[in-house]
Amino acid sequence: MPVTHFHVRWPDGSETRCYSPSSVVREHLVPGQRYALGDFLHRTREALGIASERVRAKYGFACSQAMDQLGDIEHIALRFSDTAGAEVTVLAFD
Repeated sequence: MPVTHFHVRWPDGSETRCYSPSSVVREHLVPGQRYALGDFLHRTREALGIASERVRAKYGFACSQAMDQLGDIEHIALRFSDTAGAEVTVLAFD
């Protein structure tokens, strides 16, 4: 279960390095792809939820760090919730 970081660019040009405890995020996001804000949130909720459950299956407890990361993503996304056509770009994985 390799830890995976992914970098995103928000509608205002700011960038965030995000954490996933599993590479499953690579099945939900594609580097270079722009996603409508709502689609990006849906994809990250799904990916980080699956990643957290993989941790639970292996260690017996969910990954709080994945859920914290999701909370951070959702908090940042709130800034753009009233922005028409807001898109998030996935820059890269590392």
